[in-house]
Amino acid sequence: MRLRPTAVLATATALLAALAAPATARPSAPDVAAASAAGLDRAVAHWRPGHHLPFLAVVTPVDRRTRATMVGVSWKPGCPVPIEDLRIVTMTYWGFDDRPHLGRLMVHEDVARDVVHVFGDLYRDRFPIRRMELIERYDADDDASMAADNTSAFNCRPITGTTDRFSIHSYGKAIDVNTIENPYVKGDLVLPAAGSAYLDRTDVRPGMVVAGDEVVRAFAARGFTWGGDYTSLKDYQHFEIATP
Repeated sequence: MRLRPTAVLATATALLAALAAPATARPSAPDVAAASAAGLDRAVAHWRPGHHLPFLAVVTPVDRRTRATMVGVSWKPGCPVPIEDLRIVTMTYWGFDDRPHLGRLMVHEDVARDVVHVFGDLYRDRFPIRRMELIERYDADDDASMAADNTSAFNCRPITGTTDRFSIHSYGKAIDVNTIENPYVKGDLVLPAAGSAYLDRTDVRPGMVVAGDEVVRAFAARGFTWGGDYTSLKDYQHFEIATP
């Protein structure tokens, strides 16, 4: 499904309009889209324990400032998708500190709406996420992002352990969730190293993804497959929609 460049989910538009502006000056939908991050940040900042904050999400094109941080870092000439085909999903997520936070994922426009639905389900289930920052925050270093327990999506890079095949992350159609609690495991290799504390998948702790849980079900309902089902290795953090 192709989203318009300034597409905003209708529910988020209505909520942001109510949260981000005084009653005497309600902005139009385009105005809300332009001020989406500020409106979401304000809504999260005003949350207090015991209050209900609905899941909020806005889908926008890659802005010029973010694009400048990507070129030559997470995106280079020869990457399989142009930056114009990517979207930033700014949304609320539930943290390990039992409160809402604001995060951003960069994904392909074709899966942006599905990603919103998935993380809306996780938010309503209060599945905790450590952090959700664009990979440019880590200079596109996947190891650094994983070590920070960062949930991320787009990064034009090879498949782990290869040099000649693009990862599905390069297409903006893969997401890694809570990378420490859900490590990549191949033989004796565990990435990130701190994920070694979570190799016993029967000892289920907050933030872990295990077979049949609400995270796997939410992603599966939108067509994503899970790396925890791989047989030659286990990539517990990884969800993807394969490219044609």
